[in-house]
Amino acid sequence: MKKYILIALLIFFISCDKKSKVEKEVEEIPLSLTIERFDKIFYETPISDFQQMRKKYAAFFPTQYPDSVFINKIKNPLYRELYDEVQKKYANFQPIQTEIEDVFRHIKYYFPTQKLPQKVTTVISEMDYQNKVIYTDSLLIISLDLYLGKEHKFYEFPDYFRQTFERSQIMPDIVSDFSTRIIAQPRDKSFLAQMIYFGKEQYLKDLLLPNVEDFVKMGYSKEQQIWCEENEDEIWRYFIEDNLLYDSDSKLIQRFIAPAPFSKFYLEIDNESPGRTGVWIGWQIVRSFMKNNEVSLADLMAMDAKEIFTRSKYKPKK
Repeated sequence: MKKYILIALLIFFISCDKKSKVEKEVEEIPLSLTIERFDKIFYETPISDFQQMRKKYAAFFPTQYPDSVFINKIKNPLYRELYDEVQKKYANFQPIQTEIEDVFRHIKYYFPTQKLPQKVTTVISEMDYQNKVIYTDSLLIISLDLYLGKEHKFYEFPDYFRQTFERSQIMPDIVSDFSTRIIAQPRDKSFLAQMIYFGKEQYLKDLLLPNVEDFVKMGYSKEQQIWCEENEDEIWRYFIEDNLLYDSDSKLIQRFIAPAPFSKFYLEIDNESPGRTGVWIGWQIVRSFMKNNEVSLADLMAMDAKEIFTRSKYKPKK
């Protein structure tokens, strides 16, 4: 018995050491990052100094809007309350900065030619949920008003949107926006191409967020992840039996790819399912492909969906 325990411990420590070698290399990557709390600058700058602020941060003040629009926003009690809520949640930004730096180092490790943003700017974006994070070569913008927690009183969104407004979603959202820069757009409009495209995005999260749980990467609850795992075989069988893989019907995006309260199989199980089950399956296909093929990340990002699927040897768990 002791012999087997020793063997198990040896395997465990070998696997940990293998992982730590990558992480040690990641940790040694030099990084310079500036944090700019524009949310605080905007609401704490005296009105008498507004013109100087507008001139200095011109990118955040579209020229078609007069000063009065922004000054009224600064004075608006509701916006000031929102600002106060953001400050309560993110008075100390250092933990998030540390996580961002870790993500950036992982990006540099796996994509050494990629230029990293040198500055992170935090804003309050008037609940623009389609642009929670904006990743550019020089700047990363984070809308902190969209990460106050799903139960926050300011959110008048459906539950499936609200559950992605947690602090834990900041890093996955950064990777999602970064992924659009390196994943080749689908070569056709098939359902398979869409599944693989978003499967690649999720696979990037495996690499760039090694310590984040799968349900967080998906923006799911733990229960939704478990549902997908327990029903993976049934989901896949449905896609195959209904000949959906090479179907280009745009309605399939809304049914299985886009954020939604549930997936639309048109079966009794619909209300039990989470949305985006097509993304979940695409992720498992990409994982299977990378497990069974020696392919560089750059090649994976550019590879055709059909080739990935054919070579993936994907078999859903039963």
